[in-house]
Amino acid sequence: MKLTRHFVEKPWGRTDLPSAFAAPDGKRIGEIWYESDESPTLPLLVKWLFTSEKLSIQVHPTDAQAAARGLPSGKEECWYIVDAEPGAVLGIGTKRPLDAAELRAASLSGEIEDLIDWKPVRAGDYFYIPAGTVHAIGAGITLVEVQQYADVTYRLFDYGRPRELHLDDGVAVSRAEPYGDPRSGHIAPDVYLADGPVFWLRSLATRSYSRSDFASGRCWLIPVQGKVYCDDQVVEIGECMVTSAFDAIIVDDAAICLIAGA
Repeated sequence: MKLTRHFVEKPWGRTDLPSAFAAPDGKRIGEIWYESDESPTLPLLVKWLFTSEKLSIQVHPTDAQAAARGLPSGKEECWYIVDAEPGAVLGIGTKRPLDAAELRAASLSGEIEDLIDWKPVRAGDYFYIPAGTVHAIGAGITLVEVQQYADVTYRLFDYGRPRELHLDDGVAVSRAEPYGDPRSGHIAPDVYLADGPVFWLRSLATRSYSRSDFASGRCWLIPVQGKVYCDDQVVEIGECMVTSAFDAIIVDDAAICLIAGA
């Protein structure tokens, strides 16, 4: 089943999306969500993000922390960089450990912008972002995000934009410390980019796969370059397909495709 894509306007979005997305004219699109038109809600959400400005410095809760607040789940996510302008950066973790009081004070003063670890990125880089990680996405980046299906974000700092901050909740769930998750690096063919408690994410090589090559359950096909064939269906860049039963996935020469599962 190919998922329906929904365009989401954001103040930090872009009007010049790649042609594969046919963005609404004049709209500042920051995110495209891929969702099912059927119920129940799928456990994973795939997004494309397009940034012209920095996103807020933010954090997400774990499942346990979310449950304590009456929310259905926390949010773990993984980013794959599709394109990055020269000098583009991601903020992941802080340069040094901060306790709760320091994190709150830095968020209020704006010092958090200098304390977050801004990492230079290029196309093909990936980063798994565990819940509790203080993070931000910089300007000039196109990325694919695979995440738990949860719209729960606590903003710590937003560069003076007139949007609500969530300091009490955000500080309470943050692990403000240097990032050292091993589920990060630069893409290689046919490797697991992430294997987390909620989902896995794998790159596909230029070859044919059978259903037995992947764990049981649903799989999300996410082409980021070229075409992929799943049985008798073609999945192209800008599309996302979810399936639990198939005979073969064939990755075209020079195509780049991610596959996620839950």
